[in-house]
Parts: sequence; C-alpha cells; structure tokens
Amino acid sequence: MNERLTRGEVAIIGLARSGVAAARLARREGAQVYASDASADADAGDLETMGVSVQRGGHDLQRIARAGLVVVSPGVPPGAAPVAAARKAKVPVVSEVELALWSLGRARTIAVTGTNGKSTVTALIAHILKSCGAEAIAAGNIGLALSEVALMPNPPAWIALEMSSFQLHDTLSLRPQCGVLTNLAPDHTDRYETVEEYYADKDRLFANANATSAWVTNADDVEVLRRTKRVPGAHRHFSVAGLQVDAQFDKAHDTLMLFGSPLLARGDLPLKGDHNVANALAAALAVASADRAFGTAPARERIAAGLRTFAGLPHRLETVAEGNGVLWINDSKATNVASARVAIEGMTRPAVVLLGGKHKNESYASLAAPLTAHARHVIAYGQSAPLIVADLGGRLGDVPLERLESSFEEVVRRAGEVARPGDAVLLAPACSSFDMFRNYEDRGDTFRRLARAAADGSGA
Repeated sequence: MNERLTRGEVAIIGLARSGVAAARLARREGAQVYASDASADADAGDLETMGVSVQRGGHDLQRIARAGLVVVSPGVPPGAAPVAAARKAKVPVVSEVELALWSLGRARTIAVTGTNGKSTVTALIAHILKSCGAEAIAAGNIGLALSEVALMPNPPAWIALEMSSFQLHDTLSLRPQCGVLTNLAPDHTDRYETVEEYYADKDRLFANANATSAWVTNADDVEVLRRTKRVPGAHRHFSVAGLQVDAQFDKAHDTLMLFGSPLLARGDLPLKGDHNVANALAAALAVASADRAFGTAPARERIAAGLRTFAGLPHRLETVAEGNGVLWINDSKATNVASARVAIEGMTRPAVVLLGGKHKNESYASLAAPLTAHARHVIAYGQSAPLIVADLGGRLGDVPLERLESSFEEVVRRAGEVARPGDAVLLAPACSSFDMFRNYEDRGDTFRRLARAAADGSGA
C-alpha cells in the first residue's frame, strides 16, 4: 500500500468519471475514502458498496480539513471551497492523474498538452504505438480516467496521456518518456484570471524535466518556443509552415516528412485540414522520440501505416451527413475561438457556420477574416449570440450574419434552408456548450442527429 494513502482519510472532491475512478483506486489500495460532490444528483456508481463514504449535494469542509490527502477532479476549480479548506489546513492536494501515477510505476507515458489538437494527437499516438506492435491505450482528458487504467489487472506498457491545464495544476510527479506541447492560445478565461495563469499550468508538463527528457513542440508557435527554450532535455520540433525541422510538411511535394525523409503523402492521411497535418506530424515525431526502437526504418513504415489507418475522433471536423449536395460537419469540440478559426480556415466549400453557446470571455473579432473568406452565411445562437453579433457585425463583407434566439433544432433547420448544393454546414461554436447541453459531446450528438434528418429530407 502506498504510504501516502495511510496518513489519514483520503478525500475525493468531485464525483464525475475521474473522481469515481480515483475513489475506487484509493479504496483498492486500502485507504479509507470519503467522496463528495456539490450536485445532489451525482452518480457514485458502486462506491458505497465498496465501503466509500459518499456525500452528495455538498462537502464536509471540516472532514476535508482533517484528511490525510485530497484528490481533486479536474472540473473542480482551485478556488472552490473544499480545495481552499484543504490548502488552509495544509492537507496535500493532488489530481486524479497524480494518484493514478503512483500505481503505474512501470507504465511508460507520452504526455500531450496544448490548447487545441491534444485529443487528436493523443489518440493518434496510441494508434501509432499499436501499429508498431506495442501495447498502448489513450487515457486522461481524452475520456478514460488514468485511474481506470491503474485499476486494470494488467495495464498496457504504453499510455498516451492527454493532460488538460486543469489536470496539470495538481499533478506533481509526471515525467513522461516524451512530452508534447501542440500549441498555445488563450482559453478557459472563464476559469483563469489571466492568460499567463493558464499558460503556467501548461508549463507544468515540464516540471520534472532533466537532461534525459524528450520533448516535441510546435516550431510554428512563437509562444510555445518562448516558453520551452530553456527546458532541459532533447527538443524536437514539427512544422506545417515550411520550416526545416524534425517533422515537417513539404507543401511542394504534398508530403509529410520525418527526419528529412518522406513519411506519408498528404492524400493518404484521412483527416481534414492543415491543423491535422500538424497533429499527425506531432504524433509521429513523439512516438519516434519516445523510444529508439520506434525510430528504426521498419518502425517508420509502421508509423506511416498508423497514420494511414487512423479514422479520427468524433466531434472534431467529423463529417456526419451529406444530402442534396450539402456536407454537414460536426466540430463541436471547437470550444474556443482559436479552434473555431482553424475549422473555418480548413473549409474547402462555402460554409454555413454555426457559432454560439456559453461565452468564455473571448472576443470573436479574430473570426472576421476567415469567415469573410470561407463562409456563405453565419448563424449566431445561444447565450453568446449578442456578443458574436457585436464583435462581427459589419465586419463580414457580403456574408450575412443572422442571430437566432431559438432552439438548437431551429438553428440547424435554418442552416439547411440557407445552404446551397456544394456548400458545407459547419458547427464550430467557439464557445462551451453549457447553455443548452450537458457537454460538447451532447451538442455534437444532437447536431449529428439533426443533420442526418435534414440531409435525408425528413426534417430537423
């Protein structure tokens, strides 16, 4: 049993998937566990039958202050009352990922963070590792809690680990075989007071860097380069802007290059957009950098095969329907302005673009140029609709900007009305989903259902 779990009761804050997994793991390790959630409807699964003390609808702050360890779920802000109570009482506070790492000493990790693209890069890394014959799994912020991996009877040898800024905040011992920073742009300004605070949490990927560390970073991102230039270890870079680096996109020959040699023709990569070329280069370079065995000539062929057979992730420029000459594309994961801009710039057809949701304190003004270039029509909806109109009104040239104060069903129906044969309808909200939906998956699933109904003529 880990001695850090014997200093007193372990308090788990938050009962979403990662919190439940953390409670199960701590209990399996023999700890006495108290788990709480602010929601009265929180689903604790089988925790109570395992002997976990569960509280819904609030937190016992005095009990938390007496705990030997507090494990915080990523959705719980650092300033939340139970976390503040623990820190005031000098109780150690760690993330669910940190708890899992204590039980996964032999597993090798390739850790991925960044503002956009990290889920795709993480999934690609796991897929490529499997293509190379390794036992691998994708975990972390991508959906499978790392504690769930730790609970497996025989965890895989390799873990592609997506790390959000929230998870990195209280993860202390992460030292990956290779770490990847995809890009940096302002995000989560509804949780962080400044962009610097957000970037500082991303920097925690490098907290345990030393001379033997391996890092893969974006040569096209000035902020990434600035923040990583003094990090110890071996640095390798990827670029889609024509820079001569370790992994690059040769636009002249339409080819992805790795270490100066052709890896894959662009047409063989089944993912839309230049940003996904960057994601593929980052994933391939990370695998090749994580272990010498993956850098050999035979392994390069397997890396290319992995890229060629990757089907992509749902809610990320996902083609969900086509009918009457109109392509319907679900990018519900575009929950910030930077990711929405990438999606819009990747359109090869005139697009009816759906923007809206819960505002994240970002300006939408930077979307004006890509919308003018790629959109046929823009529909603003949801809580943020008036702010989108205020930022973009009069800045889109001949592209109509329409505000709808109605249901999401009406938004999709209207998109189908204004789309013409040869167009795309693109859901790229640039906002979180919590004004209308449980999460971005719920929003994307709803769009998929409505789009398929519209495409087959049965109506949205």
